[in-house]
Amino acid sequence: MPIEFSTYLPDLSPEASIVTLLIMAVFGVLGMRIFRLPSMLAYLLIGVLITATGIDLLPGDDDVREIGEFGIAFLMFSIGLEFNISRLKHMRHLVIGLGPAQLLLSVLGTMLVTWFGYDQGWRPGLAVGLAVAMSSTAMMAKLLSEQFELHSRHGQRTMAVLLFQDLVVVPSLIIIPALALSPDNLTQVLGMSLLMTVVTLLLMFWIGRIIVRQIFTLVSRFHSPELFMLTVLLIVFGLSLATEQFGLSEAMGAFIGGILVSETIYRHEVEADIRPFRDIMLGLFFVSIGMMLDLGYVFSHIPIIALGLVLLILGKASVVLIVCRLNKTSLPVALKTASQLGIAGEFGIVLLTLSFSHRLISQEILQSTLAVMLLSMFVAPFVIRLSARLADHLEKTSAPNAHPTSDGTARFQHHGKITGEQGHVLICGFGRTGHAVAEFLSAEKMVWTAIDVNARRVEEASHEFCHVVFGRAERPEVLMAAGIRSARLVVICFPNPEAIERMLPAIRRTRPDVKIVARVPDDSYRDRFLELGATEVIPEVFESGLALAEEVMNQLDLPIEQTRAKVRALRERRYSRQPASVS
Repeated sequence: MPIEFSTYLPDLSPEASIVTLLIMAVFGVLGMRIFRLPSMLAYLLIGVLITATGIDLLPGDDDVREIGEFGIAFLMFSIGLEFNISRLKHMRHLVIGLGPAQLLLSVLGTMLVTWFGYDQGWRPGLAVGLAVAMSSTAMMAKLLSEQFELHSRHGQRTMAVLLFQDLVVVPSLIIIPALALSPDNLTQVLGMSLLMTVVTLLLMFWIGRIIVRQIFTLVSRFHSPELFMLTVLLIVFGLSLATEQFGLSEAMGAFIGGILVSETIYRHEVEADIRPFRDIMLGLFFVSIGMMLDLGYVFSHIPIIALGLVLLILGKASVVLIVCRLNKTSLPVALKTASQLGIAGEFGIVLLTLSFSHRLISQEILQSTLAVMLLSMFVAPFVIRLSARLADHLEKTSAPNAHPTSDGTARFQHHGKITGEQGHVLICGFGRTGHAVAEFLSAEKMVWTAIDVNARRVEEASHEFCHVVFGRAERPEVLMAAGIRSARLVVICFPNPEAIERMLPAIRRTRPDVKIVARVPDDSYRDRFLELGATEVIPEVFESGLALAEEVMNQLDLPIEQTRAKVRALRERRYSRQPASVS
């Protein structure tokens, strides 16, 4: 029974409700960051607090959840950007190998508990089993993304299972209503569902690969961030709506959209554009999940809910651990994967409520299972952190010939070329100056990545070089996607001083210790850019003057070595190095 604190509070206007919610969100997320916990935990707690106190801050639960589901769509779109078609092909053995085994064993285990624990038949057991077998794509994808572990060995296994679960949601939405009807048509319904899923996905991939690239190529020519952002929103919502019309989940449509965009040069800029929408709407989704928890029911049924929570986490984690080990995964990686998949998920809650609406399960089973599933999402960050520490300890004590890291891959990967271990050069601006720098680096066999805002230039360069990306280098998200965390040096080649002035603080915030060499038109910008964090500033006027003076002395037939020595001395004195002696 919620505590009616709202009785003692004045009615809040919509503006006051928004401000109150923002205050709760700011201090909640701040508290989570101080204790190094995921921000999603703050949103879950806000949802619980709203329900427990009865404060009317938000519209109905369904409205909030529908808005929050846009956050899941954006999140799945972001995951699609990370897992392009080539990466999915590489992961297919994980999706096919781990996904079905995890789902089947989890469903069977839950069916047995429902059958013997609640004296229910196989149909309610199957319905609850499908719901409990699902893990939280929204929570795990956000957690892995924040910790830069999407491409780690355990991250790939976790995402492979989650992607398979998302595919299974579609037939599950058909199976559960069919379970409430006659079993005669069950096989036919499932067959039609599978056929519709395959045809829809293939059709969307075929049409999407042709259209998406052409749309972005056209839009990017106008250099309008507003038009670019609107195009991204159209693709996310358009594909989500399309898949929903064909009976698939909105999240699956957004995921397909992300995969299609990942095959273009615009993926990093798109990822930077959607992040604010994604995080805010995903926060609302977790608030709506928290609002579903009935604390009164939890406190009145503590023993059975505590037992259910332990059984759910240990049972699902044990299944994943066994499946991973049978799949020849190292113990530390298997342990991390198991902890991330050992919780319930948002799609599982949808399937559970659908089962209740079709009278497959009783009110008692709904309330107890829902409470256990929600509480598992609350304790997930702590379970994952504890498992990660245990896995790291096992890794340190393992034999020397064991896997060197549980990640197995660099945290920052782009185009498969750059490793954080060796470091690389990040070139901001790929005009003539940036191109010249890249040619020198390539001649020395040094790894580099370039960022540019000119789509045509990036498209042309991508045929010659494989690591030139589209995006605005003053955006921290684009810098992160281009691998600034593992960069050895940043070279700014843009001719626009205003753009450089925006880039330098962004680079310093993202990577305070990296060296930065910036190109500027003349000396008037030097002190300002050094103050903003540039390691060295190269004025074009000074360098062109030196080149001109050197050519003049050559034309006057002065000794070449003497001329080069003078130029070298002037350059070293200008850039505060030890000047060479000049005779």
